[in-house]
Amino acid sequence: MDCPELVCSVAIEKLDTSGEVTKRTMCRNGSLILGRNEFRDVLLKVHTGKTSSTLVMQDVVLHRRFASDGKACIRLPKKCLQVMISNCPPHQLKSFLKSLALKMACKKTDKVVSDRTRLLSELPQQFNEISPMNQGDVDTVNNQRAKIAEAKGTSTTPAARAKKRGRNGMEKPAEREAPRKKLHLNTLHKTPPLSNEQKRVLNAVLSRQSIFFTGSAGTGKSFLLRHIISALPPDSTFATASTGVAACHIGGTTLHQFAGIGSGTGQLPQLIELASRPTRRQQWRKCKHLIVDEISMIDGDFFTKLEAVARVIKRCDEPFGGIQLILCGDFLQLPPVVKRGEKQKFCFQSPAWHRCIQVNFELMEVKRQKDPAFINILQKIRVGRCSAEVTDCLTGTAKHCVDTEGIHATRLCTHKEDVDQLNNVHLNKLIGDVRVFEAMDSDPSLVKQTNSQCPVRQRIDLKIGAQVMLAKNLDVHKGLVNGARGVVTGFESGMKGNPKVRFMSGLEEVIRPERWSMCIGQSLILTRRQLPLKLAWAISIHKSQGMSLDCVEISLSRVFECGQAYVALSRATSLQGLRVLDFDGSCVRAHPDVIRFYVQLRKEQRHLQQTSIRRYGTEDKENYS
Repeated sequence: MDCPELVCSVAIEKLDTSGEVTKRTMCRNGSLILGRNEFRDVLLKVHTGKTSSTLVMQDVVLHRRFASDGKACIRLPKKCLQVMISNCPPHQLKSFLKSLALKMACKKTDKVVSDRTRLLSELPQQFNEISPMNQGDVDTVNNQRAKIAEAKGTSTTPAARAKKRGRNGMEKPAEREAPRKKLHLNTLHKTPPLSNEQKRVLNAVLSRQSIFFTGSAGTGKSFLLRHIISALPPDSTFATASTGVAACHIGGTTLHQFAGIGSGTGQLPQLIELASRPTRRQQWRKCKHLIVDEISMIDGDFFTKLEAVARVIKRCDEPFGGIQLILCGDFLQLPPVVKRGEKQKFCFQSPAWHRCIQVNFELMEVKRQKDPAFINILQKIRVGRCSAEVTDCLTGTAKHCVDTEGIHATRLCTHKEDVDQLNNVHLNKLIGDVRVFEAMDSDPSLVKQTNSQCPVRQRIDLKIGAQVMLAKNLDVHKGLVNGARGVVTGFESGMKGNPKVRFMSGLEEVIRPERWSMCIGQSLILTRRQLPLKLAWAISIHKSQGMSLDCVEISLSRVFECGQAYVALSRATSLQGLRVLDFDGSCVRAHPDVIRFYVQLRKEQRHLQQTSIRRYGTEDKENYS
């Protein structure tokens, strides 16, 4: 955390002895600053409009359960006070609270300054901003924990203390505490390691520019998008996506649901009337930052109408009604879905696009694949180029044996009907009883809406030997990520016992239910609790977006869209884990309008880089003249 300061909504509440609030001071644009006084006490300076309070942090209770929503409470029981925090960028709030907890833990090792010393002190009163978390603080807390563990005794080094006696008079060994885990600075910060190009995108967002950022598959677009969402105030930030599943991955809603204008095919006056309904109008007025993932699948005409609606509802003639746009996607992947016979129109072909988008970025560093040769092949496929060398390489993968230890390759299909048929056929071939896992939905009457957005089904049928894949990141360090492949090896005891899955890495884990939240409209949030698994003999190319598959088999004979072959091939993490059954160079296509857009985008990026280099050179000369 570079600066221990928060700008957010703040409320200071005075409590009586029973915990009831007797006085409340509220400020929507308040701030919190961590600091130290002349005695090295940890202080919290709270600005609430015209007033400012400085609180000494002693015997503090931190409530951070809802920190991911930008909310927290700092409670001082002895002073009968609590500081309520809301509408704070979650990433900043988490860092702030961790810094406060760490500094307070370090303070316990300092020598106690008596009240007499404080009263007689002639030191001038000070308030110095607290230093960021550092390795020295971490070492201090770790040493403190080690001493406590040594005094109590652990499972390996028991402390010398009296033994308890059981009912029969026999001595009974005392229970031993497991030592607390060591802290590490990188996990405390919890700051994802953004690359330099990702930091440039984030800085543009924080400077209130409307941006579009793109990049080939595996460049960390979704990862960066989640970081951006966490860096913006929750109350005025709306995360959306073109599809329900993509929206669920970022904890948002679909763009159509947010807009409240249905399919957007009507005339503009009709759409404005729909968006003017009280609940929709309130949502539009509240929005200051609008995030749209998978923008490539949004129709250009819909985007034009949406921009006009925004100006009317927000009563502002600025582009998109003054709302900051953060658009993400790859136009060289899946295009907008249109009716047969209709011409596709991309968002960048909308006149509203050029009015709204101030800066374009393209992420170039591929993180999903490590092999430069495979990355080079995918980059050529992405732009619709398929040389004889590329064809020979991909045709040769048909001989690859990508199955290992009972885990078979996932077949990527162009049509979802093929997916259901293949999964059912293979499941029925397995011997043994079917274990049925039913989801727990917050509103069973809205199961259709939940199914459209949640990446896992309401019902999952499993048997021992079933091929499965994870539908959610569980533990990135262990390789338990969205798309990780495995096979069911057994179940815990009982009919509802959770499945045991052996993954490609050799790791065997019991998979337990996880929770997904989906936003429907302005205030309705649906939840589903279900196993984060799906059958993986086959999945559709559309559903595979965002996944990294370590063993995949692809049939491209029925490719019907530009970019579809690239989306399928780019799911593979390596060439060795890829098997293409019927590769034909004719299935590799990129839309000519999209190619022209990216050529122009890269020209603009080169021009900006050259301009910044020249500016830097000029400033450098001035500094040394």
